[in-house]
Formats: sequence, C-alpha cells, structure tokens
Amino acid sequence: MHSSRLIRVLAAWLLGLMLAVAAAIVTVTLVNTHMFGPHQQVESYLEALRQGEGERALGLLNATAPDANAALLDGPALQRATQGVENVEVGTPQPAGENRVEIGVSYTVNDTAHTTTFLLEKTGTEWLFFNRWEFVPSTLPTLEVSVINQNEATLNGTRVLMPEGRNRFAAFYPTEVEAHYTSEHFAAPAQTAAVTGRQQTPVTLNLATAATPALTEAVTAQLKTFLDTCAKQTVFQPANCPFGFETGNRVAGPITWSITEYPEVRIEPFNGDWVISPLTGTVLLETSLQDLFTGIIEPVSVPQEFGFTARLAVTDEDITVTPVVEY
Repeated sequence: MHSSRLIRVLAAWLLGLMLAVAAAIVTVTLVNTHMFGPHQQVESYLEALRQGEGERALGLLNATAPDANAALLDGPALQRATQGVENVEVGTPQPAGENRVEIGVSYTVNDTAHTTTFLLEKTGTEWLFFNRWEFVPSTLPTLEVSVINQNEATLNGTRVLMPEGRNRFAAFYPTEVEAHYTSEHFAAPAQTAAVTGRQQTPVTLNLATAATPALTEAVTAQLKTFLDTCAKQTVFQPANCPFGFETGNRVAGPITWSITEYPEVRIEPFNGDWVISPLTGTVLLETSLQDLFTGIIEPVSVPQEFGFTARLAVTDEDITVTPVVEY
C-alpha cells in the first residue's frame, strides 16, 4: 500500500518534469524563432533604416561603407530614402548552405515590385540556448550622380556638393534616392532610382539642368529692349544693330523701323558654361524713296530677316546680356 502510493507520487513527479521540459523546449524554440531568429535581424535592420539610424543599420548589416560620399547614410536623408519603399514583406528563411539562410524582402518602389535577398549565418549562441544570427559581411552599393553646369545638388532633401558636376554616394538598401537641382536661374527636374541590393547594376542619376522660365524671360526682356532701341534710330544703318538697308535712291520720307518678330531665346549648356543660341528675327522698314533717274517718289515697305548672337553672364545678383553684332 505504501509502495503503491510512492509509485504514484514518482509517476506524477516524472510526468510534471517531462511536461516542464517539453514546455521549456517549446519556449526555447519559440524564442529562438521569434526573438533570435534570422528574420529578426532583418526586421531590426529595416527599422533602423526607417528611423534614420545609419550607424545602427550599418552595424546590423555587418557592412562596410565604400570610399564615397556618406550624405545618404544617416539622419533625414536616410529616413526619406525609406519613405518610397512600400508594401514591405519579410519572407521565410531558406537554407543557403551550412549555417546560412537567405531571407527575401519584397516591396514596391513607385508601384514597381522589387525583391532584396539578405544572406545571414549562424555565428554562435546566446545564453547557451539561443542562436546568434548575423548578416554575412558586405560592402554598401554606390550610385553616381551628375548635374549639368552646377557644383551642388539636392539628394533626398539634403544639399550635397558636386565637384565638377559629379559625385559618388554610398547607399543602404532597399531605399529610394531622389535627386534634383533648383535655383532662381537654373533647375533640373527630380530623378529617382531604387537601390535594391549590393550586387545590382550601378545606379546612375543624371540631372539635366536647364534655364528657368524666369531666366529666359529676363534675357528676352533685355534683348527686346536692345532691338527696340535699334528700331528707334531713323537711319538706314542703325549703329551697333543687326539690321540695315542699302539703296542708291534718295530718301524722300521719314525712316521707320519696327520689329515684327522678336528672337526666340534658347539658353544651352556649352563647355561648362551657359550660352544663348544664335538669334533670328524679322524687322520691317518703311520709308519713301525717289528714283534718281525718273524723279518718281514711291513708298517702300521692306521686311527683313536679321540674325546676331549674344553673350550671357549670370550671377546670383545680376543677369547681363551683351549683344554681338558682326559687320
């Protein structure tokens, strides 16, 4: 009787021990999967990017920054780089060799689907039971940015230097980089690029700077003033002007010039500077001429096309247009 009771106690104790061990195993497995699993490293890395914590992201990714401008690797520029990365889903770890797994992260940038694959390896354990996963060491990718005739640009809201119109920038992934240039006189529309992985084709962003409407209007106004001044001269050969008239007859009435078509201004980049393309327009001469042989006086109305060039100098304070008339 006593022996039977002892057996039941031992059996109950053993059952409790087995249940406790099983519960511990389940707990360790769950913790290993959800708190110490490789996907958790990926989640932490993506969160560091969203927070603009570049130093933490670089450490988690176990990456080396290349010899390039680091303007995109921290703070507001990094935070902004993640705003265009949407519909993010972290996939299930897939075996990729001994102690290694691959995890795919799917997302969209400007409604275009992308997938970035991260490679991680198990490097040991924490507190004897929990696996330690780290990203396989890598180097961050870079992107090349160019801007016509300018020495600066704006990347993800941050102004950056562009020596001789070019620079190379290190970038995290997955991110979106937006570049543009804006000033009172010149501007380049925004260009964007998705940085999707360390092994992708090199990313390039080329900013096509052009004159702003404000600059074109200012140049047009100066040229119009120049031509109107020429047209006020009541002679056949207005001084320092791109049009004139020759005749063997005698002038028999007032000489009147009027510009009927002003030149269309086009400002183009050339050899590291800005130039005004050759200018063409139309002028109308009205007067009366007397034939030297017959003495007959007849009214004359002569349309005439003309052409000339002009030099352009632009500073933050001033716009100078210098017409160049060849004789």
